[in-house]
Amino acid sequence: MIFADRAAAGRVLARRLIASKGSGAVVLGVPRAGVPVAFEVAETLELPLDVIVMCGLAAPGRPGLTLGAVGEDGASVVDEDAVRAGRVSADELAEACRKAGAEVVRRARTLRDGWDRAMLSDRTAIVVDDGTVTGATAGAACRIARKLGARRVVLAVPVGSREAVAAVGGAADEIVCLARPHPFLGVGRYYGDVAPTTDVDVVRLLIRAGRRCRAVGSASRAALASGQ
Repeated sequence: MIFADRAAAGRVLARRLIASKGSGAVVLGVPRAGVPVAFEVAETLELPLDVIVMCGLAAPGRPGLTLGAVGEDGASVVDEDAVRAGRVSADELAEACRKAGAEVVRRARTLRDGWDRAMLSDRTAIVVDDGTVTGATAGAACRIARKLGARRVVLAVPVGSREAVAAVGGAADEIVCLARPHPFLGVGRYYGDVAPTTDVDVVRLLIRAGRRCRAVGSASRAALASGQ
């Protein structure tokens, strides 16, 4: 399966998620490339759109060793096996978390451009990316969404390797993956247009989605006020 671009992939993905239309779930795009896909899902399903902001935990002085990821509000996922294998001390782990947390704050401020984070408490979070190769990022995003209060987590991607889907495992309550080609040739090989998604692109899509949600809210309040 080849998608024309990320927006086209999002529209196809939305059709597989149509049961969630108007359900009150929150669609979370994985920045940056996952956000154009997530935008189309949110538009079709008439759901709010946000980003799941994360930063990988880098082991101090050990290039290439990732210890997990940190999200907003101190939510973190730590790979204890990697910590033990890398002989990372408690102080080193704490410092890595501090640095990652500061970067998460910076990224969130940049991408949301002043907008508030969508609250996930007791809601379904639909985590969307443009694809997954290893499942590491997707799994971390799902786990962080749950730590932020999501009652149920759905991972939705247009394309992914079989190994990645298996690796996500219990991180998500449901996985929707349109295509699982084997051998997997890399996410970009399944898109006609793989132009980079910029921070500005992400901000614009979040603004468009936010305006749509506010317009719907205003219309509903007006209808209630008129007794309709």
